[in-house]
Amino acid sequence: MRKSRFTEEQIIAILTEQERGMATAEVCRKHGVSPACFYKWKAKFGGVDVSDARKLKTLETENARLKRLLADSMLDNVVLKDLLGKS
Repeated sequence: MRKSRFTEEQIIAILTEQERGMATAEVCRKHGVSPACFYKWKAKFGGVDVSDARKLKTLETENARLKRLLADSMLDNVVLKDLLGKS
C-alpha cells in the first residue's frame, strides 16, 4: 500500500479546517488534495482527535501483525498434515 504524504495529525488538521467553515473545494485546493481523497479521509478520521488517530494506527499495525502470524500458523498446519498424509 502506498504511504500517504500526510501524517494522521496533518489529515486531522485539514479536516478541522473544513469543519470550521472553510469550503471543501478551497481546503482541497490549498493542500493539493483531491475531493475524493478528502472525503475518504473524512470517512476514516471524521470526529477523531490526534490521540485517537495514534491509537487507531497502533491497533491497525497490531492487527496486521496478528493476521500474518495466524496465516503462518495455518500454513504450518497444512504442511504438517500433508507430510503426515492426513489431508
